[in-house]
Amino acid sequence: MDRSASADAEGRLVAHLNAEQRAAVTYGDSPLLVVAGAGTGKTTVLAARVAALIARGVEPGRILLLTFTRRAAAEMLRRVETLLARSGDAHVASGASRVWGGTFHAVAARLLRVYGQAIGLPPTFTVLDRSDAEDLMRLVRSDLDLGSAKRRFPQPSTCLDIYSRCVNAREPLAQVLKTAFPWCLDAEEGLARLFDAYTERKERQHVLDYDDLLWFWHALLSTEPVASAVRGRFDAVLVDEYQDTNAIQAEIVALVRPDGRGVTVVGDDAQAIYGFRAATVENIVRFCERFDAAETVVLTRNYRSTQPVLDAANAIIAGASRGHRKGLVSHRGPGERPRLVCCSDEREQSAFVVDRVLEHREAGVPLRKQAVLFRAAHHSADLELELKRRNVPFVKYGGLRFLEMAHVKDLVALLRLAENPLDATAAVRVLGLVPGIGPATAKRLVEAVAASGGDFSAWREARVPAQGAEILGRVVDALERISSDGSLDVSAQVHAARAVLAPLVERTYDAPGPRLADLEQLEALAARFESRSRFIAEMALDPPRWTEDLAGPPLLDDDWLVLSTMHSAKGLEFDVVFVIHAADGNIPSDMATGSPDELDEERRLFYVACTRARDHLYVCWPLRYYAAGRGASDAYGYSQRTRFIDRDALPLFDCISPGLGDADSDAVPVETVGSTACVREQMARLWS
Repeated sequence: MDRSASADAEGRLVAHLNAEQRAAVTYGDSPLLVVAGAGTGKTTVLAARVAALIARGVEPGRILLLTFTRRAAAEMLRRVETLLARSGDAHVASGASRVWGGTFHAVAARLLRVYGQAIGLPPTFTVLDRSDAEDLMRLVRSDLDLGSAKRRFPQPSTCLDIYSRCVNAREPLAQVLKTAFPWCLDAEEGLARLFDAYTERKERQHVLDYDDLLWFWHALLSTEPVASAVRGRFDAVLVDEYQDTNAIQAEIVALVRPDGRGVTVVGDDAQAIYGFRAATVENIVRFCERFDAAETVVLTRNYRSTQPVLDAANAIIAGASRGHRKGLVSHRGPGERPRLVCCSDEREQSAFVVDRVLEHREAGVPLRKQAVLFRAAHHSADLELELKRRNVPFVKYGGLRFLEMAHVKDLVALLRLAENPLDATAAVRVLGLVPGIGPATAKRLVEAVAASGGDFSAWREARVPAQGAEILGRVVDALERISSDGSLDVSAQVHAARAVLAPLVERTYDAPGPRLADLEQLEALAARFESRSRFIAEMALDPPRWTEDLAGPPLLDDDWLVLSTMHSAKGLEFDVVFVIHAADGNIPSDMATGSPDELDEERRLFYVACTRARDHLYVCWPLRYYAAGRGASDAYGYSQRTRFIDRDALPLFDCISPGLGDADSDAVPVETVGSTACVREQMARLWS
């Protein structure tokens, strides 16, 4: 495409954008930070910038687009393809499919398959998901006798959290324990031994956990000549949600493009809410320090909320100690002021929310366009009871992922074992399904395969209980067929695994029918992948979500209210938003007030919740909390509203108290027949 045609194509791509967005999309090759306030069209800008790069002549296969979910990458590339289709050039429009788009972890796995041998990593490595990594940590912890009853030691899940924090934040164990896990300080020596053994066990089995993927990618980029080969693949690197990156992810971006040319990051420091995952707001705050030639474009025109909602949100985030200052301006104009609702107790809060939800529904706002947000999952317990009592269906975000279902993990474990016979975690899971094989026998069989160099025939010769011998033989047949028959595509391999697992699922689990249907769905899903290793990696890194749990059967109008933690609501929007339990100690959480940085993150989380609202925002806080819940006890304490609605933000809310008008509704007018003086006189007789 010549220069004039390129300019015309780029002009068509940005014609629908506002001035701020256009400046970001048409920016040159120098490093660029796009600070995209809530609702300002972040995804639109990033997709348009990718499309503009392709329109300028950048080879799509040399563009790296990093996101935090596979769905985000797929949506972004779909938009790129739509934008390029407007150019009228079919060849250009087809370019979106060749962009390297995906999560940090998925891209890392893909690159390690190609270049991993340069740093000693065999291409047959398998990836442990969080659950598998925890199982391996539990096994190693037990082998080291760190879980004895003589002395309390952190549980395997906590151990994995500590390990992950060390790796992702690149902080020493002692520092991590001091700042994030102070109750585990006494276990430092044991944790160091555990992490050494855990790392050695992964090395021996040729498996990587999530954190390893980033470290090994970092190692590739730090080792010549392979680093030059990896860097040479990309001319442009674009990162979505940059405020959610951790220390090692930011270093990877810098190592891919050391001079910063072609680097574009998009994010909002005011929405940095994942510090508990080792994400650091420092990456976006100090981007221009990392890349000296960087420029910043700030997007402030909000397309989601009305101006009164934004005024309140701007005032809330203005109290943050640092960050890129921005005042969001509504594209939609004026609207209803947000309400600050002081309820007498939690029961009144629940009644108020349900009343208003139904009022908005009658006014034409479907339940699914309304949401109730809260800081912690248990904060919705009383509300859920009220919703059930009044027959209001709802869905609560945060259900199990598809891969967390035990029967799905069984099938994926069988495929992982076929891919990597040294994957002991997968082997123990598969063997545990065979009747008569317990932990001791499983450990012996795993050692036998390892000693034979990964030959599953070692299991045919092993002594196992009679009731399991025939089934184990069928498992070996399936493993050998899946691993050695090159004519089987991925779907056929899953079918072979499903055939051998079906009787075991029926024997092991209740309600086998739906579980077998899940495995059938997995076989259909596998048809989209060109290799077993890619399928396994995708299932571990970004599995499809399972159907959310409805509290009750849906009504005929097929509608339900959304309940969600604030963290889970990030990226969503609703016509009506209720933020409940906005009392100090809940917002901010009393567990996150130990430092200014923690308080800032809690403020940002509250800001994220408020900016989910398009038209109506209610912030509710109960004045009293009863000790036993739902007023069943007369022991109670008073709360105060969240400190984040301070004297600057308070005038931007309409303050209401639902029960005030009804406070005297039970009073009965009577004729005055005495006085308080008479009562006092009677009391005085006790001591006079």
